Amino acid sequence: MNETVVCVVGNVATQPVYREPASGPSVRFRLAVTSRYWDREKSAWTDGHTNFFTVWANRQLAVNVVASVEVGQPVVVQGRLKVRTEVRDGQQQWASADIDAMTIGHDLARGTAAFVRAARPEAQPAATRPEPDWETARPADTPPATGQDVSQQAQEPAMVT
Repeated sequence: MNETVVCVVGNVATQPVYREPASGPSVRFRLAVTSRYWDREKSAWTDGHTNFFTVWANRQLAVNVVASVEVGQPVVVQGRLKVRTEVRDGQQQWASADIDAMTIGHDLARGTAAFVRAARPEAQPAATRPEPDWETARPADTPPATGQDVSQQAQEPAMVT
């Protein structure tokens, strides 16, 4: 519920790796994000530090990413940020930043793309079962429920007093 959702714009740094475990399709790739700033001394734009993120996508998003995204392409990724730190075999502390992607798309400020709607997998037809008969027959001596047609009710003379 309390998640850090980020939107990151960068370039695909590694070829997407697709896997299909029992839990469903999954893909991962590295995203390079380089900040740029205006250097007043040089009067030119200058590249700053580059951050690398491992982007993870699942299910249909994974299938679409592997069909659409290639190394070097500019993309926009929105998802949940997960930062992990650990110590590996007595070495110094190591940190990684992962993004569990909710959406990924090409950065149209830097190029064009032709959108093709993905075909939905056809659902397996369920075995047709007859509808259960939930209604039970009304005994003959029970009056009909209120709200039924008057023409169906037995006509009894009304007593006027």
